[in-house]
Amino acid sequence: MEQTVKLSRTERFLRLFTDVRAGEGCTAVLMFANVFLILCAYYFIKPLREGWIAISGIPSLSKMEVKAYSSFGQSLLLIFIIRAYARTTDHYTRSDLITRATIFCMSNLVVFWCLQPDFFIGHLPGIGIIFYLWVGMFGLFVVAQFWAFAADLYSDEEGRRLIPMVAIGATAGAASGSWITETLVNSGLFGSEFLLLISLVPLSASIYLTQLTDRRGPVGKGNVAPDRPKTVARERHGAFEIVSSNRFLLAVAGITLFMNWVNTNGENLLFGVVQEFLARDATAKGVTDPGALLEFVRDGTAAFYGNFFLWVNLAALFLQAIVASRLLKYGGFGVILLMLPVVALMSYSTMALLPILGIVKVMKIAENSTDYSINNTARSVLWLPVTTEMTYKGKPTIDTLFARMGDGLAALTVLFGVQIFALATSSFFAFNVALTIIWLIVSLVVIREHRLLAQSPQPAP
Repeated sequence: MEQTVKLSRTERFLRLFTDVRAGEGCTAVLMFANVFLILCAYYFIKPLREGWIAISGIPSLSKMEVKAYSSFGQSLLLIFIIRAYARTTDHYTRSDLITRATIFCMSNLVVFWCLQPDFFIGHLPGIGIIFYLWVGMFGLFVVAQFWAFAADLYSDEEGRRLIPMVAIGATAGAASGSWITETLVNSGLFGSEFLLLISLVPLSASIYLTQLTDRRGPVGKGNVAPDRPKTVARERHGAFEIVSSNRFLLAVAGITLFMNWVNTNGENLLFGVVQEFLARDATAKGVTDPGALLEFVRDGTAAFYGNFFLWVNLAALFLQAIVASRLLKYGGFGVILLMLPVVALMSYSTMALLPILGIVKVMKIAENSTDYSINNTARSVLWLPVTTEMTYKGKPTIDTLFARMGDGLAALTVLFGVQIFALATSSFFAFNVALTIIWLIVSLVVIREHRLLAQSPQPAP
């Protein structure tokens, strides 16, 4: 009762979503706002990525194949990027690291704004593929490192209570970014090319919030948990060495790989259906001029995915605000980690039986919204018992490299399924069902190892 009296008005409101205690409200709001801005900016960029890759054709390859093979190339590129990023973490505090990485990505956005197709200059060959590859790097340098920061800022007990609430900001930011993207593109007031510049505004604000939060600590100015030092890495281990030498991290890498393999297979199939629809729509509307056709496909793809992501993120926002924290509190970590593969298993089983556009879209919304809410909370909570070095080196490595490896395997699935075996759409979905079963099995290993880490007096090295 005494603790309840000391709660601020903000903290009493936050208790509607999770167990917030006295002194934690201000930092929690700052973290909420920070991730809101980051994900809002990301969803200005992400639909545009789909539009650019849609107009980067390669002779003899379908658009679905171009997208899939670009994902494979992205996984190879990230091997070198992650090595460089891991070396960088040894030299900066976490606040400086995040600030420098975000400014670097913002400068890249300005470069891409100048180079985008038919804007200042003509259509550069392959620019859409290059931009697609870069967005994967953005996920490492901005999105993944925020969650590393959150896991490093909070202790295990604090994180289990507060991260589900912070994650509401992520889903709300993603939904807002998707809605703004769709609104701007459909309004005709702004071309899709201006989304890159608009994204600079929330990214700039996120830098300030990160620095402010880092100075304040989890419950007040200068109050940093003693087991969470402000320097990113005390020991000098390579990112791959850290992952390969730890059973828990290897299992996390495994579920990340299978999760992205399954999800990207579904995304590739959806993308192919969208491109077929736009091609028919362009023909029906008499759009034949090459330049006009490129613009039609680019903007049409960006608008479709803006709408698709909007519904995904609205559903994710509901799940994050109402379900995630309660599911974690009463069901535990194991329940929230298993939720996504169970939903995926049901979804792809349904799509294998009824492989039509309406069903595919609804099932993908169910899968992605669960991923962006409940599974996003699970992926953040699982890093709470580990060391700072494992967080800042292991998490970005797994969240990007192994995620992109899953994308690469999805590209091979397209290659063999389309070019060699000529599989029907229903067969692709049936293959995803088999992959999801393996994903479930590896998830059980992660749950066991996470329980052992949480019970240990010190995080595993």
